[in-house]
Amino acid sequence: MSPRRNRPKGAGSNGRGADDDRPRYGGHQYTESWQGEEFTVRHVAGSGGPGKTYRCPGCDQEIRSSVPHVVAWPEHGGGVDDRRHWHKACWNARDRRTTRVQRSRNAPRF
Repeated sequence: MSPRRNRPKGAGSNGRGADDDRPRYGGHQYTESWQGEEFTVRHVAGSGGPGKTYRCPGCDQEIRSSVPHVVAWPEHGGGVDDRRHWHKACWNARDRRTTRVQRSRNAPRF
């Protein structure tokens, strides 16, 4: 039995063909409309090493760099400072969520 092939097949040194229009870093990217504004959304696979920690605007919890998540920013006029990192479930449920309610540590969860 031959060993498993770890490198993707394809042209070029990075394994991507000439007709591959995916960004070099990050995952699948597309445009989505939300609250009357166009957002660019990118799915990011988690990296293995210890890296940055982000705060999800949907649930106000931390997202470690090793967790797959979504990055979204306004398409027009959105710079690096406007990018927000969301849990995938929080991004999908953003219309069903109410405004963030800040609770004390002793407040009940319900």
